[in-house]
Amino acid sequence: MSGDKSPHFRIAAALDCLSIHSDLHFILVGDRQLIRDSLFNCVSELRSRIMVVHADQVVTMEDRPSLALRRKQDSSMWRALEQVSMGVAQACVSAGNTGALMAMGRFLLKVHPGIDRPALIGQVPSVGRNTFMLDLGANVGCSSEHLYQFAVLGSLMLSEVFDNVAPTIGLLNIGQEDIKGDERIRLAQELIQGDPRLNYHGFVEGHDIFRGSIDLVVCDGFLGNVALKAGEGAASYVTHMMTQGAGLTGWRKIYRYLAAPFIHHLVQRVNLGRYNGASFLGLQGVVVKSHGDANQCEFGYALERAVIEVEHNAIDRINDQLESYL
Repeated sequence: MSGDKSPHFRIAAALDCLSIHSDLHFILVGDRQLIRDSLFNCVSELRSRIMVVHADQVVTMEDRPSLALRRKQDSSMWRALEQVSMGVAQACVSAGNTGALMAMGRFLLKVHPGIDRPALIGQVPSVGRNTFMLDLGANVGCSSEHLYQFAVLGSLMLSEVFDNVAPTIGLLNIGQEDIKGDERIRLAQELIQGDPRLNYHGFVEGHDIFRGSIDLVVCDGFLGNVALKAGEGAASYVTHMMTQGAGLTGWRKIYRYLAAPFIHHLVQRVNLGRYNGASFLGLQGVVVKSHGDANQCEFGYALERAVIEVEHNAIDRINDQLESYL
């Protein structure tokens, strides 16, 4: 029920996802009447794979996480996470308040043994490979130990879920030289570099994120969120410049017409909606966070991310490996 757009978009995305995966079931949590009205014209076969759980409260995007945790235990967000904690559902996907989702997730699902804080990991567009980045905004202030834990969690996610046996790890910094960055960053490098099980590449800078030179970029939530949104802004600008044709005349209009298929291909490549859905690594359950303003198609990508993690038994496999690390 939370998010910047209508829940109808998310219900429609769920129906699309059900039509793709014949063995998938959904528990839709929120205003029962609104959900039922949205499913009124739904195909009966899809409707048979949907259960509705009512919740009277909604966590707004403005709610402080601590207050939401204490006062909104009948919210759709709480009830959805509760389904996972009770073992009724295998994953939770939400477009709601990130801080509240993490606070409730930590309370209801707990964290992996040896992990202090969950971190948001998501895929970013890059040249020639799948580049992942964490933390994307769950933790603003992180110690060196936290960054090391993020590197471990991210490395295990890529190896256990995405079959990248030895993912290369880069630590986001203001320069690649060992003397760059503050003491916290330099100590984090020592911790990551000192673990032979981690394939550490070295410091990386902001422009390296999208170059495809690294599999996993590690940073605190402040840097990660700023870098991600700066990339989204740049992608929006490029998309606008490629698609706008107002004012073109003569040969320029002809050139644009001939280049239309290529332009369409490029627009799809920089469409960040395809990468929607960041996972809360460190929780004892699959929790995927969607952008609050995600449309139907974009929310569908977040649902697909949850399906992949459940199919790969991500939580148990990461748990098993974590024991040897921490």
